Amino acid sequence: MHVLRTPDERFAGLADWPFAPRYQTVAAQSGEPLRLHYVDEGPRDGAVVLLMHGEPSWAYLYRKIIPALVAKGHRVIAPDLIGFGRSDKPTPRGDYTYERHVAWMSEWLTGLDLTEVTLFCQDWGGLIGLRLVAAFPERFAGVVAANTGLPVGTGLTEGFKAWLAFSQSVPQMPIGFIVNGGTARDLTSAEVAAYDAPFPDETFKEGARQFPVLVPVTAEHASVAENIAAWSVLETFDRPFLTAFSDGDQVTRGGEAVFQQRVPGARGQPHITLSGGHFLQEDSPAEIAGLIDAMIGRREARP
Repeated sequence: MHVLRTPDERFAGLADWPFAPRYQTVAAQSGEPLRLHYVDEGPRDGAVVLLMHGEPSWAYLYRKIIPALVAKGHRVIAPDLIGFGRSDKPTPRGDYTYERHVAWMSEWLTGLDLTEVTLFCQDWGGLIGLRLVAAFPERFAGVVAANTGLPVGTGLTEGFKAWLAFSQSVPQMPIGFIVNGGTARDLTSAEVAAYDAPFPDETFKEGARQFPVLVPVTAEHASVAENIAAWSVLETFDRPFLTAFSDGDQVTRGGEAVFQQRVPGARGQPHITLSGGHFLQEDSPAEIAGLIDAMIGRREARP
């Protein structure tokens, strides 16, 4: 496994990004040590909030949500998936598999020994994050799922089909342009540059290239069986499970229904449709912080 590490200077002076980097080494199935970056802000004894990003973004996606939750007294943790942000980036595309990502993040989660976690997950943050919930349900106190899914090979939306074709054919993958195209508002040039920062050139983007083809949208895809097994656990998960999909995402539109129908913890929850595109964290950050805080408040108010 050949691994690249984005130079630290690429992250200097990014707009609205004052957070100190933290790192943990993971090896998981590959045996190759990889450095995984995460943000960890707020009081050590605060309620733990885990913010998981997807494709092709990084923890920068949560820059407005982190301080809002810290101000409420919560401990907020936002990791960069391997291949993204400040985390290490293997260069062979074959080194990226769904199961390796789950294993890397499982090792990270248990290494930090996080418990009573409230998870907010979007895009691949959900495909991986919900697998963590299924693997370690006792560690999670609640879940907010937004513009994500846990597919088991039953097909794909037209929006995802278009994204798959684009991601595999575009000569140079314009990361910041892609994120901007998935928001309702226009990002500033500084924000677009921050999304481009982890990727000095195309060799750093193999994870971003590979993720779309890993989504198990057909029965022949790897990880279908593992996701079916994860659903069997989620169908017993009775802690609060809230959906907060956006009104402008062509990729995951309607995906909240399966969670509301199949997860016991979703019953009676104040499910909400937020304003925004696929990257709704850019469009509704205050609303997202508010609903996470409210979920924790409801839990803490219980006798």
